[in-house]
Amino acid sequence: MTTIRPTELEVRCYAEREAPGLWIAICLDFDLAAQGETFEEAKRSLGAMVDDYVRDAWEGEDKPYADHFLNRRQAPLRYWLKFWWFSLWRNTWSKRRNGMHRPFNSNLPLVLSH
Repeated sequence: MTTIRPTELEVRCYAEREAPGLWIAICLDFDLAAQGETFEEAKRSLGAMVDDYVRDAWEGEDKPYADHFLNRRQAPLRYWLKFWWFSLWRNTWSKRRNGMHRPFNSNLPLVLSH
């Protein structure tokens, strides 16, 4: 299995409000998506999905394929462009916390070795 560096303990994500009461959260590093009625609900759902995905790769039945799953193809470029644009917009021009687009990082679950 490959060694994970401390800078790889987070995955890049963003959430976008698609309609009133519908938020879509995307994990760019693993190309996963979740939805919720609020930003917090979508973020929490995506966090649980990332946690399950990584735990299954490290400890579950997919353990023999962990390198493949943890280094899989990332999200398409258009989603990365949105993430970078949202990050730039938020950090440069907009200090609002209740906007329609929110970049964020999600922490990977840590598994201690015995």
